[in-house]
Amino acid sequence: MKKLIEGFRKFQREVFKTKRALFSSLARGQQPRALFITCSDSRIDPCLVTQTEPGELFILRNAGNLVPSYGATIGSTIATIEYAVGVLDVKNIIVCGHTDCGVVKAILEPEQVGDLPAVKAWLLQAEATRRVVRENYSHLTGDALYVATTQENVRIQLEHLQTHPVVAAKLRSKKLDLHGWVYSIETGDVWTYDFGSDTFRSLLQPRAGTRRKRT
Repeated sequence: MKKLIEGFRKFQREVFKTKRALFSSLARGQQPRALFITCSDSRIDPCLVTQTEPGELFILRNAGNLVPSYGATIGSTIATIEYAVGVLDVKNIIVCGHTDCGVVKAILEPEQVGDLPAVKAWLLQAEATRRVVRENYSHLTGDALYVATTQENVRIQLEHLQTHPVVAAKLRSKKLDLHGWVYSIETGDVWTYDFGSDTFRSLLQPRAGTRRKRT
């Protein structure tokens, strides 16, 4: 706790004072650029990775960056998505998975969470990912299987998003874009999903970018 308290004091001394105008404007409301859905993993900092200021990202975090299909359950994840799109009118939603994800490991080896009933129940939201991987990637092993599962999980969550009424309506009116990312903890790279080619590629590559998905 000492480090956290000292960090707050440094924020007051060195950051808040120099950005007082920004924080004053944020006190009157927010207009975030995107809803950023990512894992609770402590090694991911969305604002650091995207170099954004306070107020630019509306961040939703949970174990495994999972998005329940609409109607499957009502909880904070669904409510946050509804508020971001329906009230804050975000123009982009990013689902960002990452390497070395514990949920992805549990999808492949469910016995890891056998003694964690709440986690086990939450992983039912990743059942589609598990089945897709089992039926389509049985030829893969090791790191190749892990990467495929991580990417497939992002694809599945993008599909789940489109079952949400507020998201479906904005997609149909072309007022919202969906993006799928996978962040590499080791290299700092981000791989983005291209809807047209159904592949992931580095954002560092020339002409890289996620093709916008609209229905």
